[in-house]
Amino acid sequence: MSNRIIHLDCTLRDGGYYTDWDFSDELVKDYFEAAKSACINYVEIGFRFFINKGFKGAFAFISEEFLETLHIPTELKISVMINGTDLIDNGELIKGRLDKLVPVFSNQSKVDLFRIALDLEDFRTLLPVFQILNKKGYQTGANIMKVSEMNNTQLNAIGKLANKSNINVLYLADSFGSIEPKEIQNIVLCIRRHWKGEIGIHAHDNKGLALRNTLESIDHGITWVDSTITGMGRGAGNVRTEELVLELDRNQDNMSNLVPLLRIINNDFNQMKKKYSWGSNPYYYLAAKYAIHPSYIQRILSDYRFREEDILAVIDYLRKEGATKFISDQIESAKGFYYGKAIGTLSPKTIIQNRDVLILGSGEEAASHKNALEAYIRRKSPIVIAMNTKSQIDNKLINYRIACNPIRLMADIDMHLKLPQPLIAPSSMLPENIATRINRKQILDYGIGISKSGFEFHETYGMIPNPLVFAYALSFVASGQATNVYLAGFGGFGIGDPRNLEIDELIEKFKIAKPELKLISLTPTEYIGLNSISVYGM
Repeated sequence: MSNRIIHLDCTLRDGGYYTDWDFSDELVKDYFEAAKSACINYVEIGFRFFINKGFKGAFAFISEEFLETLHIPTELKISVMINGTDLIDNGELIKGRLDKLVPVFSNQSKVDLFRIALDLEDFRTLLPVFQILNKKGYQTGANIMKVSEMNNTQLNAIGKLANKSNINVLYLADSFGSIEPKEIQNIVLCIRRHWKGEIGIHAHDNKGLALRNTLESIDHGITWVDSTITGMGRGAGNVRTEELVLELDRNQDNMSNLVPLLRIINNDFNQMKKKYSWGSNPYYYLAAKYAIHPSYIQRILSDYRFREEDILAVIDYLRKEGATKFISDQIESAKGFYYGKAIGTLSPKTIIQNRDVLILGSGEEAASHKNALEAYIRRKSPIVIAMNTKSQIDNKLINYRIACNPIRLMADIDMHLKLPQPLIAPSSMLPENIATRINRKQILDYGIGISKSGFEFHETYGMIPNPLVFAYALSFVASGQATNVYLAGFGGFGIGDPRNLEIDELIEKFKIAKPELKLISLTPTEYIGLNSISVYGM
């Protein structure tokens, strides 16, 4: 290794995808000390987002005022990232946005380097950005995303465009973590045909190759390398700083003091990793293999509704649809498929009009009070509808099953075929591969549509706010004009769990649409919108 390697740690920027760029003062202080002691050259501490939507912490906006509050060791240089898409509208560069994001010259700022994250198709449009930033005295970097998906012609184009720019370092981002070490040499050679300046690598760890790809890149002349502490970053994460430091120490004169870095890993980052679960796994490996944006996997893994079979089915769906760009609505499509005209053939009134209904949820409260629930059912004879395939009471007492999520149905088909109850499902709207199999049993076809505005109840279909089976079940009983709706197994997810809020909002929307139909929990519940009575007094 003859060239001096510039090591950039972007923990606070990449890690912000998990924490909403909100970090404690104490962690940030310890982070700077750890980075300095590890002889890291640059720390990329966050973004300057142009759009302010939803809560994000200070490290999402990195204002000059906020920078003044940070005690940054003089040994560290500061990098900030800007998304190139924030500077473009309808294919045109909006220079006023750049002026807003970077209002001062470098001699008035603690920022040394601005990196612009961009796709190849936007590179030409964004070329003036680098010139403007250079004139203001900043170093600049162009982070070219999705390099793994580019052919030699496109790689050559990157070099040509970079050669026309004022950038200081051209970064190659392996957005999907799918580059193989044997491909590095060709990528660098293509870029070098036209670009003789500095090159950097930002490697993702979907296949567990991030460190190996980084070291391979160094062997082929790349001189800027990225990492994050414990690999913290979107999706499978990145090269682990603690490992890269050890590799660089072996080949450079300066020796790092790893004690502060190891201390902050033990005290802070290991706990965060348990909470957020970044790092490579088989799902991220498949995402890399099929060029699926890692944010899809991150979103799916954070959704408690998805089991292993569901996740694999969603990945297969995204592979077929193409998912190189992250579009949050596409996850909803993968979960629901229910966009467009809602259709169905069954009127729920033919089953439940003027009857009491008991909906069984998946919470353990139903099993805990199993005997009392079974006694109530035998005594009062409500219509019992169980969500999905859960059986927490005597299966003979369940009248119907209800399900609507195609991914869950795909995973549960074999179980549904074995269960004796008719299945309430939007069979007319299911994908053909699911409908063909599930129609081997008795299906009650009640349609579904997604409406962000709330619930609507129609004769043979309902509009619901999201594709949760609970929302679908509420729509079914409301359309069917049930007399009373009782619930069991809806305890919630523990105080402070954000999933409770999703259900509470759903209940509130239902109450607005159908105020006369009360939802009454017979077992313990944390949902504030539910009336609650005891099954033992029924």
